Amino acid sequence: FNKGVTFGVELVTYCDAPMGSGLGSSSTLVVAMIKAYDEALNLTLDDYAIAGLAYEIERNDCGFSGGKQDQYAAAFGGLNFIEFKKDGSVFVNPLRLRDQYLLHLEAHSLLYFTGISRTSSKIIDDQIASVSNSESSAITAMHGIKAEASLMKNFLLKGDFNSMIGSMRTGWENKKLSSRSVSTEHIDSLISKAINCGARSAKVSGAGGGGFIWFYVPPEKRAAVTGCLAGYGGYTTQCTFTFQGATAWTIY
Repeated sequence: FNKGVTFGVELVTYCDAPMGSGLGSSSTLVVAMIKAYDEALNLTLDDYAIAGLAYEIERNDCGFSGGKQDQYAAAFGGLNFIEFKKDGSVFVNPLRLRDQYLLHLEAHSLLYFTGISRTSSKIIDDQIASVSNSESSAITAMHGIKAEASLMKNFLLKGDFNSMIGSMRTGWENKKLSSRSVSTEHIDSLISKAINCGARSAKVSGAGGGGFIWFYVPPEKRAAVTGCLAGYGGYTTQCTFTFQGATAWTIY
């Protein structure tokens, strides 16, 4: 990218998310580094190129198992419906949600860190093995996860949150069937406790096995759910949406 010419650089990275969080932090960090070099070398790479290069580095150069969604989510930002085609092409479709739908979803979102860090590639390898071995339950589950993505998009665009809650529940059940490593007794206990305290639905972010759980919680139930989860060794945090993807700037 610099015409084969080496140059001196000091690269320092920081990340607010804990390791193995399931929030796509590893891919986000790679995207951020590429964006920094893009700025430093004036490469003018677009978001598709940055996300694609991050994927190549993680999956091919480093050999880490996983999909492409995290790289594209970090590069583009916002709420998107991302399509991955068989020929390797990717299409990022921004969702134009009404402001009241966005605010509603944000107000009802609660993240809980389980306190468990895990290596996502191990769970993904188990999912790949299950599908490769033609385990019918795993294959059916993967098709179910794909179908729920389209349904979720439609529910969000229409502001049909009751149907979205049901879709989240179905998606989580399908995700658990894709690999025995996705959930644990501890995670099941956390989700059951939160539901009993007022949460409407839940889903472990990322590959599963630990990291963060996203709960859909009515605002008036937030304090109760937070209190119910207080004794499980993790912590709750609010989440907000951002519509700006990877950004870099130069200070002279």
